[in-house]
Amino acid sequence: MKLYHIGNYLHRHKIPLLPKVFNILIRLIHNSAIFSETSIGTNTVFAYGGIGVVIHKRSTIGKNCVIGSNVTIGGKSKSINVPVIGDNCFIATGAKILGEITIGNNCVIGANCVVVKNVPDNSLVAGVPGKIIKSDIDPKDYY
Repeated sequence: MKLYHIGNYLHRHKIPLLPKVFNILIRLIHNSAIFSETSIGTNTVFAYGGIGVVIHKRSTIGKNCVIGSNVTIGGKSKSINVPVIGDNCFIATGAKILGEITIGNNCVIGANCVVVKNVPDNSLVAGVPGKIIKSDIDPKDYY
């Protein structure tokens, strides 16, 4: 996350070339695609150093989230907009969040789940395609 934070700081202050250098360093060191342009909230962590994580440049991720390894957060081929992830979410290993969707606050996305529809707050989602398994949950019970 330190490389992301430095690159994001440089991007926000409109320093032209250095954010791209940090994007390359993240790819080489962590084997992931987490861009400096992405908006990631404070205290968000990547499990196992973010190995295999791919996050679209325009995606927004809230505060206090936990993102597992091999997670993909991005758009669909004919969609311009990308996912928005709320605060306090847990996204398990291998999950895919695709398209112009919103994941609410305090949600849990199960391992290898493919989410293509909006998810309301306090929901547990699992399966392919992702379905709401349980509502009104406390995400701390699941990680």
